[in-house]
Amino acid sequence: MDFNALLIFVIACLAINLIPGPDVIYIVSNTMKGKMTTGLKAAMGLGVGYFAHTLAACLGLSAIILSSALAFTLVKVLGAAYLCYLGIKSLYAMWRGESQVVLNDKSRASDNVFLQGIIVSVLNPKVALFFLSFLPQFIDTSSADVAFQLLLLGCVFSLLATACNLLYAVLGSWLFKRANSARLTRVLDGISGLLLVGLASKVLVSDATK
Repeated sequence: MDFNALLIFVIACLAINLIPGPDVIYIVSNTMKGKMTTGLKAAMGLGVGYFAHTLAACLGLSAIILSSALAFTLVKVLGAAYLCYLGIKSLYAMWRGESQVVLNDKSRASDNVFLQGIIVSVLNPKVALFFLSFLPQFIDTSSADVAFQLLLLGCVFSLLATACNLLYAVLGSWLFKRANSARLTRVLDGISGLLLVGLASKVLVSDATK
């Protein structure tokens, strides 16, 4: 994997993880229910879950690559279609002004928020589906170190996602209490949507021309 591909991957990861979604809701809600440290624990718990998904994706995708090039191409195309769906959904949310972030700070925070974060992340099928659709778009199957590429990309994604989540834990409750929070989420939805649709289109076109 060359530096340019890794840079594109990092930019994509940051843009995607800055979008307020279910994980952000979980983190900010816990921050507002308890203290900032509660949100930090929630973010770290989710991060551990991301690494678990990384290992699972490495094992599964490595097996697919080794067994059939056609099967892996199919996974890439289906994954690109899923990313395109997520992008269109994000753009639609921006257009309608329908933010996913609905916070309720009236209940108490869980005493085991770190463990709860791990469970929430590991048992979330959407996270697994996203890993399986996102990582293959950046894999060079002609290289002999496919498993290492998957592990590296998965770890980079997990670290960046955790960093973004920690940022939300520190600033999230303050951001989403502001009057212009709706505008912020619409901007983030728009950026993410354009990025995902662009990435999916690039993959589908490149596969179609092979």
